[in-house]
Amino acid sequence: MRWRWTSFCSLLLLCAFAAVPGALAQGNTIVLKNGRRITALSVTQDGDKVRYETSAGTLTLPRAIVDHVESGGLPTIAGAAEGGKLLLRPPDSTTSDPALAASTSGIEARVIHDGEVDRGYVAVLENDAQSGQGPANWNAALAHHIAAQFETTRGEMELALADERQAVRFAPQQPVFLMNAAYLHLRCSEYTQSLDYLEKARQVAPNDPDVAKLSGWAYYGLNKPDQAVTEWQRALALRPDAETEAALKKALRDKEEEAQYKENESTHFTLRYSGAAEPAMARDVLRTLERHFAAIETELSYAPPDLIGVILYTQQAFADITQAPAWVGALNDGRIRVPVQGLSSVTPELSRVLKHELTHSFIRQKARGRAPTWIQEGLAQWMEGKRSAGSAAALIRMAANAPEEVAAHFEGDWMKMPNDAAGAAYAWALANVECILHGGGMTDVDRILARLATGDAPEAATKAVTRDDYAALTADTLDYLRQTYGN
Repeated sequence: MRWRWTSFCSLLLLCAFAAVPGALAQGNTIVLKNGRRITALSVTQDGDKVRYETSAGTLTLPRAIVDHVESGGLPTIAGAAEGGKLLLRPPDSTTSDPALAASTSGIEARVIHDGEVDRGYVAVLENDAQSGQGPANWNAALAHHIAAQFETTRGEMELALADERQAVRFAPQQPVFLMNAAYLHLRCSEYTQSLDYLEKARQVAPNDPDVAKLSGWAYYGLNKPDQAVTEWQRALALRPDAETEAALKKALRDKEEEAQYKENESTHFTLRYSGAAEPAMARDVLRTLERHFAAIETELSYAPPDLIGVILYTQQAFADITQAPAWVGALNDGRIRVPVQGLSSVTPELSRVLKHELTHSFIRQKARGRAPTWIQEGLAQWMEGKRSAGSAAALIRMAANAPEEVAAHFEGDWMKMPNDAAGAAYAWALANVECILHGGGMTDVDRILARLATGDAPEAATKAVTRDDYAALTADTLDYLRQTYGN
């Protein structure tokens, strides 16, 4: 997602930065003094900080910016999928297989206790399974499945995937285990691997709606909206589901808009573009993207495994399809969406936009979908060539005049921000990433992304690499801005 930078004068509005209140969800809700709300599994106060548990791990906020905490029921665990604001939820074991639910409780109490997985007990069940007896295999598979679900709630995706693969190894015909492995690969933006498990699940459970639902997400991530539509229509025919219906509506809008689009392809990209665009423009975009792909691959020491979808729109089509705020100049929701109306070749500005959005694809997959917005947007801006020279003075003034607002960009839904608040969030994110790069280079950024990929919460990953929590990172960033750009 790229903020539409208007002029230097707009940056002088940074001190008006205010987060937009989000929708209230079930669970403990932290209400900040600026009105913003954050949903958590649990909340505790630790000195001058408020710590809260989410499915991504433990996060912290300065106590000074918290107004109060509201209590409620536990939220459903969900992971953001590649469909923008839509949420992808794991298959429901109890719905998919009542027998599985009936046999779970006894083993679950022994696999999960004292807040962790009892690996000793899991090893005992694995040893029993070496006999090849059916019940022993089933118990070992169930133990690994329970461990995988627990680890997913903590954001420990590598461990969860390893456990679910073991569950499949001990019970290869159990559709819930196959579907959960597919779901975890989707959470990691690994669409081809997800489809491998889903094809096996379809063989043993051809009429399970979750197989079709998850297959739709996999095809959508692979830039195959036609197949995604087919799968989601099949899922809805088998079972009504609000999430599937919302995903289908989004895919149908894409399909209708792109019905007359032309197509092109290169080594790493599939491109669709409006018939009003010149074929030469499309080829120029692909050449530019391939050049940026090579540069980002070198910087991040990583390459996304699947082809990346790119859509070139008219300005109106971009607004209609993405339904993004007016300040959004381009978008990456798993597909790179860029308005190019009136252009006949790639301009320097469009080249920067393409590199910015492509960086999101790299970060999303390298960090397995766990990179927070501030790292995503800060690094994407840095990659496209932006630096903090123009915003440093305003950020320093904001820190002096409204210190309670500075931390807001580390959390929350940026898509709900008005233009001036979005400008502040983007400027702070760029400054934070600049500061990290100044201290430890791309090596530190790479280490943060690696820790995120293995399940660390964003603040914990940052602190483990830089020794700074968010408050210390803010202080270091201000020092960096003063030393580099002056007061």
